[in-house]
Amino acid sequence: MKKIYSIALISGTFIISACGSNNNSQNSTATNADSAVAMSTDTTAVISYDIALIDNKKDPTCGMPTSAGVSDTAHYDGKVLGFCAKECKDEFLKNPKASIAAAELK
Repeated sequence: MKKIYSIALISGTFIISACGSNNNSQNSTATNADSAVAMSTDTTAVISYDIALIDNKKDPTCGMPTSAGVSDTAHYDGKVLGFCAKECKDEFLKNPKASIAAAELK
């Protein structure tokens, strides 16, 4: 008797079933994350800021030069301030008046 095999991919899980064997049906399930069929759902976005639009020369929290890279911004007193990290921005926003001088505004 011929065996008929069917393979289906359901939600990243392979379903293999064999029909026509001496048993009524044989089902086996296997997950293979390393398979070429596995899909990636990487939604990481990269945001870049034009340094010409940033009004400060240094991150007011840690002192890093904005020319080295800006990963977040905040608007303060009509200025766009660049920060090296979200954590630096969050720290600045707790008390902006205390650290605005360190920003070295252009």
